[in-house]
Amino acid sequence: MSPNRIFLIRHGESEGNSDDNLYSSKPDYTLELTETGKQQSVLAGAGLRALIGAERVAFYVSPFWRTRMTFEGIASNFERSQISYREDPRLREQEWGHMRPRTEIQDILAKRTQYGAFYYRFADGESGADVFDRVSDFLGTLMRDFEKTDFPPNVVIVTHGMALRLFLMRWFHWTVEQFEEVLNPTNCQVVLMEKATHGKYQIMTPLQTQVVRHKYQRPVKY
Repeated sequence: MSPNRIFLIRHGESEGNSDDNLYSSKPDYTLELTETGKQQSVLAGAGLRALIGAERVAFYVSPFWRTRMTFEGIASNFERSQISYREDPRLREQEWGHMRPRTEIQDILAKRTQYGAFYYRFADGESGADVFDRVSDFLGTLMRDFEKTDFPPNVVIVTHGMALRLFLMRWFHWTVEQFEEVLNPTNCQVVLMEKATHGKYQIMTPLQTQVVRHKYQRPVKY
């Protein structure tokens, strides 16, 4: 039995979101939540609890510190008996390489925008396509978990902006062009996928988009 709801949540405001100079001196995975980010996670958890009530919840969480801290804030709204918890490295942020200076990061991000976020690969890091592959592998694990006896009716995935978008791309079979038109959710924004009467999931949360000019027009589908 697949769950009734799948909630995708980007982590709360992190130290890196507040001060991008930290990326040059602190490993990405060790960046923590700011006080604002901690408050965001508690508020997001309160919203989830209002929807879920006393139902059980399975959490899948990126092992980065900011996502684990986001989980802690969310989970503070629930009874411990409601929750199962699993960390999965496949849900981590896109690898950007190691502790680059701020000016170099800004230059790289500009190049990624020009080249395309899905295919552009950071030196010593990953492309969006690489993240897509590991998110696809995670999805296989998730589907096998759905088949377990008495699986919870709710799933919460606490991850990062790029991984969240690529999860949606993989699940709903978006094209590369469709993926690049969707922007990252804001910090601690909750994206709800709800199972409809026909058994398929629908995105219930409006997604912010941007206009991307594509020179190549996709051929008619056959």
